[in-house]
Amino acid sequence: MDYVSALVPPVVMAVFFIGVIRVIVKTQGGANKAKEDAAVDAALARAEGARRSSANTDA
Repeated sequence: MDYVSALVPPVVMAVFFIGVIRVIVKTQGGANKAKEDAAVDAALARAEGARRSSANTDA
């Protein structure tokens, strides 16, 4: 029975990992893609604006 207790944690982790990958793949694209893209674009714009404003104050 020691072999069963040795195999359970890796099997559980493998099942969990496969589940996480399936969720990631299923949530790519679809109806939320435009909303996610807009959020990323907004974050990039904020970072770019902050970088430019700090460059203007340094000069």
